[in-house]
Amino acid sequence: MTTEPVLKLHNTKTRKKEIFSPIDPNNVRMYVCGPTVYDRAHLGNARPVVVFDVLYRLLRHLYGSDHVTYARNFTDVDDKINARAAESGREIGEITAETTQWFLDDMGALGALQPNHMPRATQYIPQMIKMIEDLIAKGHAYAAEGHVLFAVDSWREGYGRLSGRSVDDMIAGARVEVAPYKKNPMDFVLWKPSSEDLPGWDSPWGRGRPGWHIECSAMSYELLGDTFDIHGGGNDLMFPHHENEIAQSCCAHPEGEFARYWLHNEMLQVEGKKMSKSLGNFFTVHDLLEQGVPGEVIRFVFLSTHYRKPMDWTEKKARQATKELIGFYNLVRKLTQDERALSVSPSGAVVEALADDLNTPLALHRLREIAKAARKEQESRIRTELLQLLLASLEILGFQPFESELMTHLDENPLEGASAKPRLSVGAPDVDDMILTLLDARSAAKSSKNFELADLIRDQLSSAGVRVTDNAFGADFSLEKDELDASAYFREVREAFASNETERLEKALALAESAGVHFSNRTNLDVAPAWRSKPDLVFVRQKIRELWLKVRERGL
Repeated sequence: MTTEPVLKLHNTKTRKKEIFSPIDPNNVRMYVCGPTVYDRAHLGNARPVVVFDVLYRLLRHLYGSDHVTYARNFTDVDDKINARAAESGREIGEITAETTQWFLDDMGALGALQPNHMPRATQYIPQMIKMIEDLIAKGHAYAAEGHVLFAVDSWREGYGRLSGRSVDDMIAGARVEVAPYKKNPMDFVLWKPSSEDLPGWDSPWGRGRPGWHIECSAMSYELLGDTFDIHGGGNDLMFPHHENEIAQSCCAHPEGEFARYWLHNEMLQVEGKKMSKSLGNFFTVHDLLEQGVPGEVIRFVFLSTHYRKPMDWTEKKARQATKELIGFYNLVRKLTQDERALSVSPSGAVVEALADDLNTPLALHRLREIAKAARKEQESRIRTELLQLLLASLEILGFQPFESELMTHLDENPLEGASAKPRLSVGAPDVDDMILTLLDARSAAKSSKNFELADLIRDQLSSAGVRVTDNAFGADFSLEKDELDASAYFREVREAFASNETERLEKALALAESAGVHFSNRTNLDVAPAWRSKPDLVFVRQKIRELWLKVRERGL
């Protein structure tokens, strides 16, 4: 019998990696902070969903699928939602219902399982009011001008432990609004009044609505009890949200511990920069899916970086993820229906990597090792066992090859693993077809050791602005300006300029511009060209067709 590895998790509360010991192995409980539903989920919102989905899958593997309870909330009462309703003229309930479904659809596309519980804040208002009343009765909260606030001084000894801050330091550096009714600048809102045009519920303090922090304390208590195993979320929630949750919950239920293990994922960047609308690099999961990026590719890119390290989303990583997934899928698709139906446990090495504080980069490396062994194995039975192991290991990481867009593409284009081509494009189907034909000719030339022709095709593609990248599964291509050799265009423009022939100069400049070579100073061309755009498709099409005709003349 195989012994499962010991699960170790980095606990933010203790700032060290600890052996995970559940309160009740028959009911492992986890709570993760979910989205505020007023718009599409952006890429950063998706990272914790994928991170904790992997943990959920791992816990189900280690303890049994019926012995894990996972709750993730929806915040459906919030000032952002109110503002969206006011600007759109739509009903709040209509907006939250729509955006909640958007979230579930988009996260489902990333391969995320739905939690056991997905509570909405508006469903737990009575429980929040009851908890607030209890906090007031115990001296940890007070009512003031229609508000109820948590009194940080009443729990000064515990406040700030999670984030490693003292109350005095927080007060000194506070940017929070210091309302006149606050006893301490760090006191935070549990309940606030609502005007007639805003959502509100009757309470002992008048008509109002809950503050943000109280909802998670109330819902986690109702669903998981006063002490549960794991609480997770992005590290941007550590303070003040999670710090305030701890204060509320521990003061309302001093008999409990609230959460024993705290996990926080790092933030996400795009092409090395913080995602921002002002930088033009802000996009939603739905945006990527609409652009044709499969959800499993997004998931693979996420898992390529450890959850406690900042993650950089790049187009290059997405291309690499596509290639790797196609490689894995081309292997497991060789399994018959009966072979796939057999229940096989994932690789012990993959599970061991995940059990080491969700080391997903190492787990992906273990997948590559299994795939490499399967490709080399000559004995049919052992090869089948390796492929079954690969499939089970993909599945514990959240990949479902036989429900995949990429697998559908491979089934429609039945190519063997070494010649499978990722679905990349320069943006014009006729040009794509010619490039694919040229890449096939190049592959054939290399196989027959006609390296002169293979190099010619590669170099001519490069001169047309088409970048060719060789990989384990063949080659992919993209239209990239930095692959174009500008020297020939620069030389022609210089010579035309020196000749004082206006017509020749204009033609040379036009040709250079179509290739993506722009001159920043047309008066004095004795400067380096400035790159400002990719080659246009008219230019690329012409160059590719010329090369295609050359290759065809050689009978390839």
